[in-house]
Amino acid sequence: MPSFDIVSKVNSMEVENAVNQAQKELATRFDFKGSGAEIVLEKNEIKLKALDSFKIKALEEIVVAKLAKRGISMKSIDRQEAELSPLGHARQSIKIKQGIDGPTAKQISQFIRDSKLKVTAAIQGDELRVTGKNRDDLQEVIAAVRNHDFPVAVGFVNFRD
Repeated sequence: MPSFDIVSKVNSMEVENAVNQAQKELATRFDFKGSGAEIVLEKNEIKLKALDSFKIKALEEIVVAKLAKRGISMKSIDRQEAELSPLGHARQSIKIKQGIDGPTAKQISQFIRDSKLKVTAAIQGDELRVTGKNRDDLQEVIAAVRNHDFPVAVGFVNFRD
């Protein structure tokens, strides 16, 4: 029976490349010389440190621009609020979202059911498996899901005939 999976994954190598580019830009920018600002990548989180809220905002703009340039969807990025310490230092984290969470998976599944195509969508962990008897129906589902605006960036993998 033909099937495919709907996933929301971010290429970790692209995130790493974007962070490396941001670190290089940070090292060469005159306004950050000797300021102690840094960008650190930890698994699915980018941590920013700077001396004040102005510099943390500039760091965030650098990192987000590099992520966008590397083709990472802004829907896959969760920007946290900047934390300001009493001494004036600022910290911020940018989380990279991997997988489709439960409520979003239900929303996508309901959208597929409402399309009135003869397919079934089953939630499997952090992805959705869509199966149907006709591969044309599956391709229509892919087109419909791609055109609809969901809160996560969706991708399609494991198309089996």
